[in-house]
Amino acid sequence: MDFKQLKAVIAVSETGSVTRAAQLLHLVQPAVTRQIKALEHELGVTLFERSPAGMHTTAAGEILVDRARRALTELDRVRTEIVPTPHDVRGIVTVGILDSMSDIICNALTSVLAQNYPGIRLRIVSAYSGHLQQWLDDGDLDLTLLYNLKKTSDLNVTPLAREQLWLIAPSGGAVLDPENAVDLTMVDNQPFVLPNPGHGLRILIDQAAVRAGITVTTAAETNSMRVQKQLVQGGHGWTILPGISVANEIAAGTLQGSPIADPLACRDVVKAVPRTAHPTPAVEVVDHALTSLLKAATDSGAWPQATWHAP
Repeated sequence: MDFKQLKAVIAVSETGSVTRAAQLLHLVQPAVTRQIKALEHELGVTLFERSPAGMHTTAAGEILVDRARRALTELDRVRTEIVPTPHDVRGIVTVGILDSMSDIICNALTSVLAQNYPGIRLRIVSAYSGHLQQWLDDGDLDLTLLYNLKKTSDLNVTPLAREQLWLIAPSGGAVLDPENAVDLTMVDNQPFVLPNPGHGLRILIDQAAVRAGITVTTAAETNSMRVQKQLVQGGHGWTILPGISVANEIAAGTLQGSPIADPLACRDVVKAVPRTAHPTPAVEVVDHALTSLLKAATDSGAWPQATWHAP
C-alpha cells in the first residue's frame, strides 16, 4: 500500500469515475485502474462496485477512504510543519466554529492569521455543537467552540463566555428592543420556528418555556439556522436564538430581537481541545487568536449580551 494508491482510491470515490479520477490526478486511466486493482489484491477485498452508472465504494472501501483521507492529511501536516526557521510558525489547523458565531469570527480570524502567520493554513468547519463535538472526538478537528459542555475524560474544556438567548420576531408589527429584556410570558401560544427535537438549542428553548409556564406552538422545525431565520423573516413565526447569530439582521432591520430576562435563558460557550493531542505551535497560535477575538467582541458589544468568563 502506498500513497499513490490511496490518492487513487480517494479520487475515484469522490468522482465516481476512473476517467475523472485520472484527469484529477494527471494520470492515464489504465494507471489508476492498476492502482485500484493492486490495492484490492493486497487487501483481499473489493473496494468498488462497478456499474454503468459509475464506481461506488463498498463497505470496505468506505473504511479505507476514511482512513486514507486522515493519513494523507497527517502527511500534509508533516510537510507544512517542517519549518526553515524556528520563528516561522507553519502548519494546518482545523478549527470548529458554531454556526451561530460564524458571521462574527470567521472573517476576523482568517484576516489575523493571514496578516501575522501566513505559514498557517486555516481550515474552518462551521456546524452545530453536537456535530463539532463528534468531529473533535473523531480527531477531525484540532480545537472547536462548543456550548454547555463540561470537562470530559477525552477533552479539555475552557469556559469562554455566557450569553443570553434572544426572542426574535419578524420586522414590523411587534416591537422588540435590543436594549430592553423581555419576559417569555409575552409569547404564550405564539407560533414558533424551532430547531429540530434533540438539537441542543431546542433543549434550551423547551426548558425555558417550561420554566416560564408557557405553551410554544410549533409552526415549523428545521436543522438549519439560516432557514430558521428565513422563516421568521417570512412571517411564519417567532423564534429564540443567540443574539450573536442575528446581530446583523437586527442591525439591518430585517428582524427584531430582545434578550430574554425572565426566566433567564442562556448558554455557556466553551473552547474544547483533545486531551491526548499535544498542540503544535500553529494550533496554539490559532487558539490564542480565536480567544482574543472573542474577548474583543465581548468587550466591544459586537457579541451582544455576553459575559466573559475566561481569564
